[in-house]
Amino acid sequence: MSAAYETIKVERRGAVDWLTLNRPDHLNAITTPMAGELADYFGGLYHDRDCRVVVMRGAGRAFCAGLDIKAARQGERPFGGGYGFQGYLADVYLKMRRCPQPIVALVHGPACGGGFAFALASDIRIAGESARFNAAFIRLGLSSCDMGTSYFLPRLVGVSVASELMLTGRFIHAPRALATGLVSEVVPDDRLEATAQPYLDEMLAASPMGLRLTKEGLNLAIDAPGLEAAMAIENRNQVLCASTDDFREGMRAFLEKRKPVYRDA
Repeated sequence: MSAAYETIKVERRGAVDWLTLNRPDHLNAITTPMAGELADYFGGLYHDRDCRVVVMRGAGRAFCAGLDIKAARQGERPFGGGYGFQGYLADVYLKMRRCPQPIVALVHGPACGGGFAFALASDIRIAGESARFNAAFIRLGLSSCDMGTSYFLPRLVGVSVASELMLTGRFIHAPRALATGLVSEVVPDDRLEATAQPYLDEMLAASPMGLRLTKEGLNLAIDAPGLEAAMAIENRNQVLCASTDDFREGMRAFLEKRKPVYRDA
């Protein structure tokens, strides 16, 4: 699959979409057209049964340098839920979390501001050795509480490190990103795609419903008011999965010591 986008590229390989931010001459900086194309893409995933995992990466020397502050947005009519471009771009991150497909971010070079938020909104982050992240917003006279950063970052690295990064705008480079739990691995830049493949293979080995409900359940558990609420979601997910033919196939395959063949049924 290859959609007719101008600022992003989407290549479907089997059940995996490889999404590439594609403004390499501008370090994949975010523009209004890019925000619109990303919103269209992630919004369309909600009912897409054929795509099971998304890999997000950047073309050229960067993952995403954040907002393209040189790109004029003059003459735009009110949009974005009344917040203009702010609400328009923010909607992208909501759709990333709402889509049922796990998102694997492969980060090399700068991931700044809104680009940092793309990585944070993903489910798994793998960093190249050149990767460096920062909440650039505060260096532009803005608040670093932007594009979900204040929600995602403390949950990933803890309040102390999140406060440091957000209050200063300083960069966190790949080795420290690994040490703080921001990323799962650090590898040479040219090994990012190969490193991602085992993650993809293992996720695709799960039942389609099991994979979808695990992402959803994790999202809900993070904000659950307590253990009972989290377990209620877990119980609901297991009852739903246990009623499927895929569960019965998974049990048979386990007993027969073979790989299951799931049909999302």
